[in-house]
Amino acid sequence: MSATIDAPAVGALPLAPKNPLPLRRLLSTRQLHTGLVLLSQVGGPVSRIAVVPKAVAPPIVLVTSPAGIRDVLGRTDSLAERCTIHEEVRNVVGDNLFVLPNSSWPPRRRALQPVFTRQNVDRFGGHMTQAAQTIADHWRDVRDVDLDAECRRLAMRSLGYSILGLDINEHANTIAESMHVASRYTADRALRPLRAPHWLLTPGRRRARAAVARMRQMTMDVLQECRANPNRDAPLVKALLAATDPDTGRSLSDDDMCNDLLIFMLAGHDTTATTLTYALWQLGRNPDMQDRVAAEVAAIGDRELTPDDVSRLGYTAQVLNESLRLCPPAAGVGRTAMQDIEVDGYRVEAGSVVAIGISAVHQDPTLWDHPLAFNPDRFSPENSKTRDRWQFIPFAAGPRSCIGEHFAMLVTTLALATIVRSNRIESLNEDFPVESPYTTIAKGPIPVRVDARV
Repeated sequence: MSATIDAPAVGALPLAPKNPLPLRRLLSTRQLHTGLVLLSQVGGPVSRIAVVPKAVAPPIVLVTSPAGIRDVLGRTDSLAERCTIHEEVRNVVGDNLFVLPNSSWPPRRRALQPVFTRQNVDRFGGHMTQAAQTIADHWRDVRDVDLDAECRRLAMRSLGYSILGLDINEHANTIAESMHVASRYTADRALRPLRAPHWLLTPGRRRARAAVARMRQMTMDVLQECRANPNRDAPLVKALLAATDPDTGRSLSDDDMCNDLLIFMLAGHDTTATTLTYALWQLGRNPDMQDRVAAEVAAIGDRELTPDDVSRLGYTAQVLNESLRLCPPAAGVGRTAMQDIEVDGYRVEAGSVVAIGISAVHQDPTLWDHPLAFNPDRFSPENSKTRDRWQFIPFAAGPRSCIGEHFAMLVTTLALATIVRSNRIESLNEDFPVESPYTTIAKGPIPVRVDARV
């Protein structure tokens, strides 16, 4: 693997080829979900984008082959470090598991890993079923539904109970707006080749700081209440309070816990909502697939679904995996090359930003038959046996993959199954427009009609 290749050998490799896309079209690729696909189609599995001198901004190397992705995300050394987007999040939100540099990340990961074991996640992820049933009943009453807005409400309610132990519906708009302001600001700065210094309090930075301060105060209040009241029902907060680094015995500081709670909320809200929205929209266009999900859930019975039922919802999980393939929560992830490294047979120069094109590898016609078609059977057990590990990476991969992957799959599986069991969804639009300011989100309303399933 390239992580072990010596420096002279790397120096002998050809430099990653320059992407031939003209400057005018390069400027149109800021929407990551579609832009990364176009760049990969034109430039191949590894290509370099440099529109300004290196002294102004580092080159970007786009990687979209499974081998190249393994060479970057699978590294166990410190030669592929966090990049600009992580720096921007860190400057606004503070240190957290997502943004910590490799040197200080391991203790935090060791402390948090037991929090996200399957047993713990099953305890605080089960809130989704009740929230999904409530919203499914409401949909039947109103019939005409905007999936994007409604799934955001559902995700907010579930995350509020699971993470903070709060019914945050009455604060949902304030929290959602705060998350929106913070994520837009960090994403916009990260994508700019020229950025104002952090000490300059621009209007955007003041708004982002105020938004984060509102959310941090809420998490700090819950943290203090849980410490004072052991009977308070806030499973994830309690798990963080009890977390320690198994190597050192050191627990997390209050600031560390608040910062991690903030990033879990920021990352979990958009990703859960958009994945569920996209899956329901696709099922609303494919009644036969929707009926398969409904039949699978009906076989369990009429009782409330629990995390123990997820193992019996295999086709439902396939629907979600296919949704994650076509509409991944993150269109791409980035790293910074700390010295020259090999990526799929090419040399990537030190200082380059290495962009892993998740949306591009998920739609590569050399890896997937009819890649734009929605086909959950791609993820049947028999069809998944020979798939390259680095070909399907909705939660990234390698040592720094998303720690909340099991939580995300648990809550979306329970929600999708609960909604489809009692409702029949009919999608009213043929298109699912998206934008990628930070995570991938629906662009505008996603209208559907909902009827009772008989």
